[in-house]
Amino acid sequence: MITNLVSAKWLYKNLNNPDLIILDASQKNNISGIKSKFEDLRITNARFFDIKNSFSDKNAPFPNTLPNAKQFEQECRNLGINKTSKIVVYDNLGVYTSPRVWWLFKTMGHNNIAVLNGGLPAWNNEGFELEPFKKDTYSLGNFEAVLHLELVKDINEIKTNLSTKQAIVLDARSEGRFNGTAPDPRPNLKSGHIPYSINLPYSTVLKDGKFKSETALKSIFNNLKIDDNPLIFSCGSGITACIIMLASELVLKNKKAVYDGSWTEWASTKNTPIDTLN
Repeated sequence: MITNLVSAKWLYKNLNNPDLIILDASQKNNISGIKSKFEDLRITNARFFDIKNSFSDKNAPFPNTLPNAKQFEQECRNLGINKTSKIVVYDNLGVYTSPRVWWLFKTMGHNNIAVLNGGLPAWNNEGFELEPFKKDTYSLGNFEAVLHLELVKDINEIKTNLSTKQAIVLDARSEGRFNGTAPDPRPNLKSGHIPYSINLPYSTVLKDGKFKSETALKSIFNNLKIDDNPLIFSCGSGITACIIMLASELVLKNKKAVYDGSWTEWASTKNTPIDTLN
């Protein structure tokens, strides 16, 4: 695959490719409270990619933290994923958690991965088959993970950037949470934003559960006046940050990374500066 995004029709035409693996990144619950009418349904033979448990660092103090390369490699092997696998990932909300999986694989050195644009709703709208979820077992894969740290930023790098201003932080949370005019959905967490960051709510880059056209995306990013600056993507806990990162990847050549701790870490850490609309 030479693209980061594929259509439902493309996926349907390529179902018989022996190297193709379809991953379902749907979650039962999400911080946005969005519900899917496709719970407990999947594309035939899709494999469940458990972001919360298998593919996050369970010992980390913040949700959805990037696992180490060894854990990621073993969990991928357990799913039967190989070094030669061509991966398409989707979720049942259209585009929500699937870009996080795209970023995870890129960060672990596997570039042969694409997001299904529109996810399970788009697949269903084409009239393609769905089946109930069931527990499957797979032959052990030979996947190998090599961590690419340039795609990840930690809190110290974000603090340093407050002085150097070398990179621009784009925040995918809602305008209210960013401005501090709406409460954060996580209990006891302040709202507001990292100083000098720019708000780009993830919904801005989507339309009807799919990414907007490249022309529309170019216009959105041009209006932000980010030029050739490196970009760091943030959100509440590292999920929706990957949506706007993928949107930028479709139209921009800038260097890109995700602040994995995102707002949950920043607002929970003592002495980190927080800006609000006031």
